[in-house]
Amino acid sequence: MKLFEAGEQAVLEALAGLSDCNQFLPERIALERKALGDAYQGSGAVWHAEAESGPSSPNLEPLARLAEELAERLRERLAAGASAGSDALLLYEGLIRYLLYSRYESDFFDLIRDGEAGRPATGKVDAYRKHARDVEHFLHIPGIRIPVEVDAAHLFAWGYQIRRAFHHTFRRIYGGSMPAARLRTAVWQSIFTHDAQRYGRGLYQRLGDVPTLIVGESGTGKELVARAIGLSRYVPFEAERQCFAADPSRLFFPVNVSALSPTLVESELFGHRRGAFTGAAEDRTGWFETCTDLGTVFLDEIGELPPEIQVKLLRVLQSRSFQRVGEVAERRFGGKIVAATNRNLADEMEAGRFRHDFYYRLSGDVVHTPTLREQLAESPGELRGLVLIIARRVAGPDEAERLSAEVVDWVEAHLGHEHGWKGNVRELEQCVRNVMIRGEYHPIQAATRSRSGAGGLVEAIEAGDLSADDLLRHYCTLVYARAGSYEEAARRLGLDRRTVKAKIDEGLLEQLRSDD
Repeated sequence: MKLFEAGEQAVLEALAGLSDCNQFLPERIALERKALGDAYQGSGAVWHAEAESGPSSPNLEPLARLAEELAERLRERLAAGASAGSDALLLYEGLIRYLLYSRYESDFFDLIRDGEAGRPATGKVDAYRKHARDVEHFLHIPGIRIPVEVDAAHLFAWGYQIRRAFHHTFRRIYGGSMPAARLRTAVWQSIFTHDAQRYGRGLYQRLGDVPTLIVGESGTGKELVARAIGLSRYVPFEAERQCFAADPSRLFFPVNVSALSPTLVESELFGHRRGAFTGAAEDRTGWFETCTDLGTVFLDEIGELPPEIQVKLLRVLQSRSFQRVGEVAERRFGGKIVAATNRNLADEMEAGRFRHDFYYRLSGDVVHTPTLREQLAESPGELRGLVLIIARRVAGPDEAERLSAEVVDWVEAHLGHEHGWKGNVRELEQCVRNVMIRGEYHPIQAATRSRSGAGGLVEAIEAGDLSADDLLRHYCTLVYARAGSYEEAARRLGLDRRTVKAKIDEGLLEQLRSDD
């Protein structure tokens, strides 16, 4: 008896491919079309959360029905003694993984919503028992040996991870432009690599050892990328207890290193012993100790770290060990490190401010976040959708449509398509708020941006082009560019380092650095 009838193998290959492909690559569309044939419904080249509507591809339900029908037919034939080689059985196993994901996708999504609502996602998962029976039915057929190890708990955990990865990538990284699509593709690869089968065979246990470095201008969504990666890590399912080993929503620990002095950075990351420094009144547990093996520590603004802290972090990356400040006892870090910076690290290394060995340890996986300029250059129509998303958050759903129309009209009438959006999405958010409150938005004056350096500042002051706020912003940026760190700039200016950081004009800073 043959396992496949005419045309079935091509459909099987497509459905098995969908279980392993990157959800945000064009490959997914080609596989859906191959599986459904004439029943395929076009849904656009870029899969993203529409600003006006919900996600869903119209092909998901037909694909799920097709997988159900084909899986039952093939299972019956295998049980009846149909001959099948290892390649055919591997395809069949891929089909069953796709089927299982489709069947339990809503259960996985309920767990995600529980986590986001603050309800613990570590209790007993009732759906697992039925899932385990499905695995037994389809993959443990008497007389048939699937070439790969099949474990119901692992398949359940993997399915939950895929659903979380899709949720955090699709729902949190907006945009229908190709740069945004490429970013979602890169995030998916950071989570599962480019080879999902290798990942599922065992790499899921090792990928936490590989740090991820996110680079891009300020305001391009680097923390959203970090959260998508950190919140989508593999969490084992414990079959005996019928629950997950941890709540994924509570395994992400962000630290903005630029907002802390070197001593406090050490204390935040490594912890400290009572009396280790002035003000250390009691023992403190740092984030590397708080973070479990399944967790992720996110180091934002990693380019601001002084070299002495870089050395200590390098040791964590190399040996996975650290010491609390004021202690000699070794402690182990088993989690994942994700870091981000808006600095050009090549320039920082050339200037001696960023260690080469530290960079190469960090850059095992690098994600580049696109600027708003790049997105709008490829897809000018994206402005309307992005403004609507921001307007919903700023003004609420009832006013979002009207406000977004006002903002887009203002931008088109007064800024035009050539506006550079130096502050990226943060500037766009500021534009929405300004239009909502004052009915207009005026970016920082072009005169201040075209005059770089101390001479340019003097010219702008003499010409009377600067407001008081512009003057402080320009001068803080100039001093910071020369000082090389927020702490040193704050010392020279006599200001708090957080005030200095808040006043930095990223567009002017970029120009100052390019002029040097």
